[in-house]
This record gives sequence, C-alpha cells and structure tokens, in this order.
Amino acid sequence: MGSDADRVEQDHVSYRLLVDLWARENPIKTAKLLVLLATNALFIATVSFAGGLVPKNWPLCLAGAAFSLVWAFSLGRTVLFQEGWRLKIREIAARYPEDARFQVLETAGERGKAPLIMKVMGAVPSVYYILGAPVILFICWLGALATLVF
Repeated sequence: MGSDADRVEQDHVSYRLLVDLWARENPIKTAKLLVLLATNALFIATVSFAGGLVPKNWPLCLAGAAFSLVWAFSLGRTVLFQEGWRLKIREIAARYPEDARFQVLETAGERGKAPLIMKVMGAVPSVYYILGAPVILFICWLGALATLVF
C-alpha cells in the first residue's frame, strides 16, 4: 500500500487533469453559443429579406427550430460533461480542505472583493444562458412556425 503522500500526489495529478478537462470546455461552449447566435441571426435576416412571416417561409422557420433544438442538445451535452468533471474536482478537493493546491476553483471569497459592476454582471451563472438561449430560440421559431401554419 502507498503512503499518504503518494495518495495526495495521485489525487493532485487527477485533480489537475480534471481541472484541465473542465477548463477546456469553456471555449467550446463559447464557440457553440456564438455559432448558434450567428446562425439564428442569418435565419432571421433571411426570413426578413424573404418577406417576413409569410406562409412561403415556413421551411426557414422549421429549419431555425430544428437547428436551435439540435444546438440545445449539443450545448447540453457539453455542459453535462463539464458538470461531471466539476463534481469529481469537488470530491477530490473535499479530501484536502487545507491544501491550497486543491482549492483553485473555490473563488467565493475573492468574488466578494470584486467591484460591484463585476458582481452584478457576473451574478448569472453561464449555464442559464448557455442552455437557455437555444431553448428560447427554439420556442420562438416554433411560435413563428405555428403562426404560419395555423
């Protein structure tokens, strides 16, 4: 059996790997969100240039809804993986509450020292808009489609 020091070092290696995996998902989420927003802007512009919400544009509304729904699942999967890694990170960190190497993601105390504007603008967890944007866009496209079909 290994020593306690060996166990701590193994946990630290695992912790660093998990933090790296967790962090690598942030640019992926950002890129996916930007593609979702840009593509929806193109759909909206196309519908507008093609006459607006008129019956002939129902395929564009259907495509906008389908694209937004697929993107909701894609972003959801990315968020799910990141959440799984975050839970594992916290599990390892909980074993070593006094070891600063395992507390790099615990920033509650430091956030409290931030300027008010940062606290206000950063108060909404990103998961709400990362997952909310494609769902809201999907609902809007369905509403537009329903307006044209019914």
